[in-house]
Amino acid sequence: MTKSVQKNDDLIQLQLWDTAGAEKYHSMGSSFYRGAETCILVFDITDNESFKNVETWRSEFLNQLNPNNPDEYPLILIGNKCDIQQDTQVSNELIQNYCKEHNNLPYFMCSAKDNINLEEAFNKVVEMALENAKKNEDNFVPDVKNLKLEQEPPKKKKCCR
Repeated sequence: MTKSVQKNDDLIQLQLWDTAGAEKYHSMGSSFYRGAETCILVFDITDNESFKNVETWRSEFLNQLNPNNPDEYPLILIGNKCDIQQDTQVSNELIQNYCKEHNNLPYFMCSAKDNINLEEAFNKVVEMALENAKKNEDNFVPDVKNLKLEQEPPKKKKCCR
């Protein structure tokens, strides 16, 4: 799906790929991740197993995207289903420790069902993606020695009849 976010005078289009943690997406990962400026890792706060899988998906994403500096790649973490907090299985302490261990990963507790904190999370994603894109743009220096300038094809000789 796509999501539009207004940032200053720019309308930013986000492409969201929900793999839902399905194993079938492992082999297609590089196609999904290519060109990504950031990544949102989502887990279900009512399911410990869902949180345990976050690190697998984070590692897989970074391995397949292969950014220059994986430790500085902009990621955010979303704990979904805060609308049913009484069923929470993942402790806030565990989440905070995970975020600290991973370069102070921004964390948002959200509800997709009730639209809680999603706007804030998406604004953070856009902010981080724009910073990452600018940083990559500033670092781009073409390798001039490997540029191959196209030459004009040789002119065909006209044949006489």
